[in-house]
Amino acid sequence: MEPITPAAEAKKVMLSGIQPSGNLHLGNYLGAVKNWAELADQFDCYYFMADLHSITVRQDPKALRARTLELLALYIACGLDPEKNTLFIQSHVHEHAELAWVLNCYTMFGELSRMTQFKDKSAKNSDNINAGLFAYPALMAADILLYQPDFVPVGQDQKQHCELTRDIAIRFNNLYGSTFKVPEPYIPKVGARVMSLSTPTSKMSKSDPNGCVFLMDTPEDISRKFKRAVTDSDTENCVRYAPAEKPGVANLMSIYSSVTGKTFEEIEKEFDGMGYGKFKPAVGDAVVETLRPIREEAQRILADKAYLQQVYTDGAQRATYVARKTLRKVYKKVGFIEKPF
Repeated sequence: MEPITPAAEAKKVMLSGIQPSGNLHLGNYLGAVKNWAELADQFDCYYFMADLHSITVRQDPKALRARTLELLALYIACGLDPEKNTLFIQSHVHEHAELAWVLNCYTMFGELSRMTQFKDKSAKNSDNINAGLFAYPALMAADILLYQPDFVPVGQDQKQHCELTRDIAIRFNNLYGSTFKVPEPYIPKVGARVMSLSTPTSKMSKSDPNGCVFLMDTPEDISRKFKRAVTDSDTENCVRYAPAEKPGVANLMSIYSSVTGKTFEEIEKEFDGMGYGKFKPAVGDAVVETLRPIREEAQRILADKAYLQQVYTDGAQRATYVARKTLRKVYKKVGFIEKPF
C-alpha cells in the first residue's frame, strides 16, 4: 500500500486494538505497534485493549486484569504517547457492546460462517464453541465503526474482518442513509508478518512460546531463542534472502532488517562467509537492545498504578465522547426512542 498523506486541513482517523489474551510479542511490535507510534502526528489515533474479545475463550479473571494493564503499559513504552493517542480499555466504553448487538442484526449468518478465524478457533476450542466466538466479527465491526475511522491498521490475517466491516457499513448505509464511514485497511509494507523462530512457515504466536519472543522476555531468554532458531536444512549455510528456499533465514533477515534498518543486501554483505552460527546470535543481540528500553519502561509504568489509572480513565472519557455520538445516530436511524438522560 502506498504511503497515506492525510489532508492538511483535518487529521484522518486511525483505529486498532490487540486482545490482552497473552503477552505482546515481537511480531505484534514490528508488525503493528512500532508503526502506530509513528502515526500520531499525522492521524487522530485510537488504540484499545480488546478485553471484550478475550472472553470468547475462557480466561482467568486475575490474569486477564494483569495482562490488560501490562498491555496498556507496553503500548506507552512502545511510544504511544497518551497525550497524542487515545488509549483505552474496550469494556470501559459500553457503546462497543451496544453497537455490536445492532450490527449483529445486520450481519448475515453465512458471512460469519465463512470467517477463517472462527473455523481455526473452533478447531482449537472444540469444547467451547460459543455464540460470542461466532459473532465476534460484529463486535469488531462495532469497535471500528464507532469512531468513524478512515483507516484500520491490520495484518493480513485480519483483512477478512475489515472487509466484513466494510460490507456491514455499506449495507447499513444503503438502508438508512449515510451513517458510517467505510474504512480502508492499512497494511504496512515492512515488518507486517514476523514468523515463528521454531516454525518459520507459521506466524509468530504466543501459542508457540519457544518460537515467540515476548517484549517482556529477559535478554537471556531472547538470546537463547535466537540461538535455537530454525534456519534451513540445506548445506549452503550462508545468509541469503530467499523466502521460498530458506524461510528460516529469510525470517531472521526480516527481523534484523526491521530492528536495524539495514537492507537485505547490506545484511548479506555483513554476514558474507560467516554462516548461521554468527548470524543467529547477532540477530538476537540486535533484538535484545531494541526491546531492552521497552521492557524497562513498561516495568516502570506498571509500578505507577495511579498513572495507569489516569491514562485509561482519560482514554475512556475521550473514546466515549466520540462513540456516543455514533451510537445516538444509529439508534435514531433504526427507530429507537432517544434516551431521556
